Amino acid sequence: METNELFKKVRKIEIKTRGLTNNIFSGQYHSAFKGRGMTFSEVREYQYGDDIRNIDWNVTARFNRPFVKIFEEEREMTVMLLIDVSGSNDFGSVNISKRDLTAELAAVLAFSAIQNNDKVGVIFFSDQIEKFIPPKKGSSHILRIIREIVTFTPQHKGTDIGEGLRFLTSAIKKRTTAFLISDFISKKPFEQQIRIAANKHDLVCLRITDKRELVLPKIGLVKFRDSETNKDVWVDTSMSSWNEAYQKYIQAESIKLNKIFANNGIDNALIYTDIDYVKPLMQLFKKRESRR
Repeated sequence: METNELFKKVRKIEIKTRGLTNNIFSGQYHSAFKGRGMTFSEVREYQYGDDIRNIDWNVTARFNRPFVKIFEEEREMTVMLLIDVSGSNDFGSVNISKRDLTAELAAVLAFSAIQNNDKVGVIFFSDQIEKFIPPKKGSSHILRIIREIVTFTPQHKGTDIGEGLRFLTSAIKKRTTAFLISDFISKKPFEQQIRIAANKHDLVCLRITDKRELVLPKIGLVKFRDSETNKDVWVDTSMSSWNEAYQKYIQAESIKLNKIFANNGIDNALIYTDIDYVKPLMQLFKKRESRR
């Protein structure tokens, strides 16, 4: 892609996602992902109804009357975007590929985070860590992230979700909100790594998929290429037995993934390339907000 085309693509996504953030997502994001920690603010005299567990006994003893500690909620967070840049994300049977959809989702989350005064960082991964952008604040940092998301070219095409999660767990020491954006098509298991990451961080998974990955049209003999291995295979899509076997495999993988999310208490959303992502993202935000 030429430089001018890349610039136009970046600007288009910037304008679209910034507009969505300003008009739709900003308030919902704040309610759903506001900081959970509490920081000490001040000490004041005890009032009827105060929690006695917050009594400051040192100050109480000094003044011979009860004083309590007052805490404020920590609003500022660190947000990490874990972005799957493996070869399978190049696929798209409609107007947008999974890779482009991932870029838009990441941009929406990045702009929402910066409006909430959060730090934002990015981990690009394939079957290894492709690039790490440490979390920072500021509009220039966010614009750099958006441009990297749109223009980044990975060196490898394989997928290892576990590797991305391992890096998150080791590199980010403080509890953070981490968005894992992936199609979750991985030959390597990642149950252990996702459990460890979910215990340490507030992990949210956005699963990107295309309708043609779920149901194949019956159009006869077709050559498929694995975008991660570049291996070709011929399939007769008109064979009912093959289609039934494929459907069973897809359903089993989906059930397995949903079980992993449920067992680890991971909030998640399924987002299709041919359906507007605003609705499932808003549903995710409102679900989290309702639990607070």
